[in-house]
Amino acid sequence: MQNAQEIPVSIPVPSRWGIHAAIAGRPVVWGTMIINSITGNRVTGTVNFRGRPIPINGYWDERTKQIRFDSPYASYLGNLTIYDDPPIRIRHHILNGRLMMKPPSLQAGEYGTWVATTDTTLTGSPVISDILPPVGVFLTSDILYGNRLQK
Repeated sequence: MQNAQEIPVSIPVPSRWGIHAAIAGRPVVWGTMIINSITGNRVTGTVNFRGRPIPINGYWDERTKQIRFDSPYASYLGNLTIYDDPPIRIRHHILNGRLMMKPPSLQAGEYGTWVATTDTTLTGSPVISDILPPVGVFLTSDILYGNRLQK
């Protein structure tokens, strides 16, 4: 296995993610997030919590692995981590962080957390990881695969 600093890890583009958000400690919504492009450091895509894609725009910092984006209803800030599962040759990409609801949302001013996951085929050596992924990885991947199986 190689050291994590030796293997470039980034957000796969385009990509489809399962996403979960909790506001003020209460689970609120499950859905999907699409990252259509990252050009330079600009991120574009959509988030879909209630059946209608909502545009997102923001920034990706490759050096710090930090993403920041806005929808019309919330601002999101998070970090990318990965979890490799060598026996099944899968790399889990995990974005998680904080969010703040904004007008016109009825929850404007409330803070919360979010986690989004997607996976890719593991090519090359796995990244060494001492941590287990957050439970949200398993929950959001159910959303992702459940939606894929229905189509």
